[in-house]
Amino acid sequence: MSFRGFYGIADSQFGDIGVQAELLLQAGACAVQLRCKDWHPSRVEAEAQRLFTQFDQRNVPLIVNDLFLPHCSHGVHLGQEDGPLPRTRCPKGFLIGRSTHSLPQLSQAIAEGADYAGFGPIFGTQTKSNAGPSLGIERLREAVALNLPLVAIGGISLETLPQIQETGTAAWTAISAIWKAPDPRKAIEALSASSD
Repeated sequence: MSFRGFYGIADSQFGDIGVQAELLLQAGACAVQLRCKDWHPSRVEAEAQRLFTQFDQRNVPLIVNDLFLPHCSHGVHLGQEDGPLPRTRCPKGFLIGRSTHSLPQLSQAIAEGADYAGFGPIFGTQTKSNAGPSLGIERLREAVALNLPLVAIGGISLETLPQIQETGTAAWTAISAIWKAPDPRKAIEALSASSD
């Protein structure tokens, strides 16, 4: 199971995580990550279990941020501070992603055996206060050349998306541009329709 196109993030700071995840699935996201930073792990697990079957049936990866839940998700996404990748404990086809903010971090993720990496912020972002400096399009182009599937993140909108796609990155995501939009479904569909 892999992905290419708009990678959706259902983020608990923007409301009901289940409603967001289902909307992302219906509107064309190629994968959906559950990001529930303020939730107890048992609550995240219960939500992933509730959503898993419909994602599995549509062959769209359901990925959980920070929690390794191979029985009810298709992958885990880990930050720089989340320890080693659980490669040896993964069932076949289980995806492991790593957040990266520089080329050295990306090289390390490749050495660890990550299946993909988040890379950014490409532009300024309002979603994460500690996201670090913007990396820019040229740095993203250099990252793509390392041949690990990337999800470009940070300040991406319909206006900036053509620049992102021109680099050849596998996927891209937007959080504020979706969940702060007047019509989130329309925003998701627009960013998804721009997929290859």
